[in-house]
Amino acid sequence: MLKKVGVFILLLLSSCSLIKHNGTIPKTEFRAVWIATVVNIDWPQRAGDPWEKQKEEYLDILNFYKALNFNAVVLQIRTAGDAFYKSNLSPWSRFLSGEEGLAPETDQDPLKWMIREAHIRGFEFHAWLNPYRATFNLNTDVLSESHDYFKHPDWMIKYGKKYYYNPGLPEVQKHMVSVIDEVVTQYDIDAIHFDDYFYPYTIKDEIFNDTLSYASYAQTNQSLQDWRRSNIDSLVKQANQVIKEQKPWVQFGISPFGVWKNIATDPKGSDTKAGQTTYEDLFADPLLWMEKRWIDYLVPQIYWSLKLPVASHRILMDWWAENHKNSNLYIGNGAYKVRNNSDQAWNKMKELPKQLQLARKTEAVQGNVFFSARSLMNGNVDVVKYIKNKLYSYPSFTPASPLIINEDQPLPELDFILDKDNYLKFTFKFASKGIIRYATIYNIKNPKKPPLCKPKNIIGQIFMDDNNFFNLGKGLIDQRKKIAITFTDKFRKESEPIVIHLN
Repeated sequence: MLKKVGVFILLLLSSCSLIKHNGTIPKTEFRAVWIATVVNIDWPQRAGDPWEKQKEEYLDILNFYKALNFNAVVLQIRTAGDAFYKSNLSPWSRFLSGEEGLAPETDQDPLKWMIREAHIRGFEFHAWLNPYRATFNLNTDVLSESHDYFKHPDWMIKYGKKYYYNPGLPEVQKHMVSVIDEVVTQYDIDAIHFDDYFYPYTIKDEIFNDTLSYASYAQTNQSLQDWRRSNIDSLVKQANQVIKEQKPWVQFGISPFGVWKNIATDPKGSDTKAGQTTYEDLFADPLLWMEKRWIDYLVPQIYWSLKLPVASHRILMDWWAENHKNSNLYIGNGAYKVRNNSDQAWNKMKELPKQLQLARKTEAVQGNVFFSARSLMNGNVDVVKYIKNKLYSYPSFTPASPLIINEDQPLPELDFILDKDNYLKFTFKFASKGIIRYATIYNIKNPKKPPLCKPKNIIGQIFMDDNNFFNLGKGLIDQRKKIAITFTDKFRKESEPIVIHLN
């Protein structure tokens, strides 16, 4: 039967605006966690375990961070020339199935399932790829015959105890762009994510032998260092282009090493004494990527304590806040160091929470990402409790990219509400199909007093999954006289509220 309801729509311009405000809990804040799969750091706990067991472990991670009101997961789907999905370009990862090139024993598409389970719980899914690490060690016997090490040996450079793709080869760049294109095209992801591994970290007395490619492709009078940086710049630019061509709402984010340059080598650098820097050793220039508008967000890995003399978290956060532009800025936090590091500051219960508080007070910073997922799941209950109760007590929305401008969507029209035994079925008419990601339900008392859409008033968030309806359990709206419903599209833009009187 149709439930009799009163419905009216409020068009209050600031009622649901996704902006950072001065309240204790911001409406918009990136709260994410890296889920590392290389050598099974976070997931799966053991390669080759039954898929059903691996699924349970994955859901344990999602449910843990859902309870903490996180809103994004950054899952590593390419660790070293491999794939956690069915690919025409890369073999199945041995860290998933136990043997490289061997598919997991399931009829499901593992990545499609993981993305959907994340979305159901209100998480964005950021697909994390390591573009240039070809092997994790020198034991090539574990590699599939379809691995690029065998298919394209001319692409490989041995450095230290690993093989790397040569970033200076145009065909390598083209291949990496194809890898990204494949993922974006096939899967309903929210972002592509690179970590800090571009050119490898410097090893004393080792030479990264790209002399031949430098001689072949460098411009006249271009230094080796500038040429290497130009190679990384080229990949970043091309990756952004292919992502936006396929799905303009999919963001592109990068998480560089936390120090761009030390002030000792450049007056524009940070007041730090880091042994290596992202610009000079990894040949990555995040400042240029932001200036050129090639990335939607940046997550510098500031994995040090607030007052560490050689690389203070506080000093580095301020430096990135002052030097970022044209993109969202999030901070990468070293949760893995809590009570597990020679720096005694990490033994203090409030070291990590104070870093989060500092980020929230810093206007340019719009959120945080924790490395890594298992870090807070294996103890430190007091730290987790403090973060939940004092900092993440209410849900928050992920920020929209300042580079992606989408047209305003017409407000959906409520078609009807069907009254079932235990739930109400809300059906809407949408002007555009497939663009809506979530419906959010708020409890409201007085619809004439905005803002209506406060984080503390959220009673449910529902993944729409391209449907034009959703079901809402009566237990969630018991005794409530009025609710407001908003819709968030794939571009992270929340609609104005539809206010419903429940009679």
